[in-house]
Amino acid sequence: MAKVTELTAALAGPIVQAQGCSLWDVEYVREAGQWFLRVYIDRPEGVSINDCEAVSRPLSDALDEADPIEGSYVLEVSSAGADRPLKRPEHFARFMGSPVEVRLYRALDGRKEHVGVLSGWEDGNVTIQTDGESRTFQKKDVAQVRLYVTF
Repeated sequence: MAKVTELTAALAGPIVQAQGCSLWDVEYVREAGQWFLRVYIDRPEGVSINDCEAVSRPLSDALDEADPIEGSYVLEVSSAGADRPLKRPEHFARFMGSPVEVRLYRALDGRKEHVGVLSGWEDGNVTIQTDGESRTFQKKDVAQVRLYVTF
């Protein structure tokens, strides 16, 4: 049986595209005793609340019809955000050359967070440029990679 996130992505894909958006990610997580099904969408010019609503209503109906999840859950549709996590190869390819924050499971050089410009990604290994130096983090050490936003 396919995972909840895969089934949801299959249902959400056409609905998201019909609204002129792209599907960024799907999460199914338990928080404070409640299950949340989160669908993250993206659009080059940014995602509005109206985009989220336009996806949420038909997606909710499609999920009710397909009924891929036992029990109750909260459906949330939102923007991937400016500091979105990069998870898939296409995410890394799209944001090559962008500032990112690499979060590690264990501290390296006394820090768990390393900021630099994304310069490579291969099989989960992440390379950033920082202060003119190249640094590669192994997949097993990387907890998360996010776009790094400065104001």
